[in-house]
Amino acid sequence: MKKNDLRPLVDLPTLDPHVLAREAATAARELLAEAAAANTTRSYAAALRYWSGWGQGRYGRALPWPVPEPVVIQFLVDHLTRRTARGQVCDLPPGLDAALVAAGLKQRLGPLSRNTVVHRLAVLSKIHQLREQPNPCATPAVKALATAARRAAAKRGERPRQKTALPRPALEALLATCDDSLIGRRDRALLSFGFASGGRRRSEIAAADLADLQRLPESGFIYRLLHSKTQQEGPAAGATPDKPILGVAALALETWLQAAGHVTGPIFRRVWGATRLGEGLSPAAVAAIVQRRAQLAGLEGDFGGHSLRSGFVTEGARQGISLPALMAMTDHRAVASVISYFQAGAAPEHPAARLLDGS
Repeated sequence: MKKNDLRPLVDLPTLDPHVLAREAATAARELLAEAAAANTTRSYAAALRYWSGWGQGRYGRALPWPVPEPVVIQFLVDHLTRRTARGQVCDLPPGLDAALVAAGLKQRLGPLSRNTVVHRLAVLSKIHQLREQPNPCATPAVKALATAARRAAAKRGERPRQKTALPRPALEALLATCDDSLIGRRDRALLSFGFASGGRRRSEIAAADLADLQRLPESGFIYRLLHSKTQQEGPAAGATPDKPILGVAALALETWLQAAGHVTGPIFRRVWGATRLGEGLSPAAVAAIVQRRAQLAGLEGDFGGHSLRSGFVTEGARQGISLPALMAMTDHRAVASVISYFQAGAAPEHPAARLLDGS
């Protein structure tokens, strides 16, 4: 046998190098599915259901694949508002709009938010890319219309909706609503952990596991965040997955763990009745806890899981923490994604803000 000659060692069918074998195609899909975050998978499925429902109602049949460019343009004018002599309008027929809401594919009547439309386009584009089909979302006409819609919305004064930030004073108001019941201790620990560990996303809080939590010798914890939305392949070069949880946040977490008594699995769990633990919380449940505590605290705003993340950056800027130090905790990879919160927090202390006050 010659060196590197594998023929005597294997008895396999010969593959065509220009055609992907069925088993390999299945394996590739399984790898893509495993790598995708659960939230991403759910959002893609919801977007595709909407495309299917809208297409069936608009054209009376299933959408063809690849989706033609005129269909995508129709989708845009159906769901984005434009200013006319009649006021703000979109072209989605009222009957179809009502049917989509009744089917649970839309939350409410009326146009979709621009962020939702952008997401729906991105999903459709991605599916065409994966299928190696002509991409209608990448045509000049569709790209020009999407750009025009974005500029028109900006001229009308529309801004992307953001969850209300929870800097330290607001967060302390939420913590004050948490009593010493098991649920109260859980919520106090969850809010403190989500804020102090770098403004964790709701999905990261729900996924937090005791296996990644390490007690420090004296007091406090280190939480090792090995996977996040922006770190799909693990921590980037030079970044650390270790997030310190110290001081009052560590005390709140310790109190919850002692009261709950569980030693493995999700850190934050459902509580049934007064004392019984259930399964780990979902990301939606984390957001609901933030919203409920904000309501109990009497705060006005649009609160959710992201409020902890934006609040962490805002408070850090208020206290003069540098942007790189904050980003090391949040794991933001792009400055543009975090700078608006940072600037909002630092604005009251801007050195040029008191020029009129004199020396």
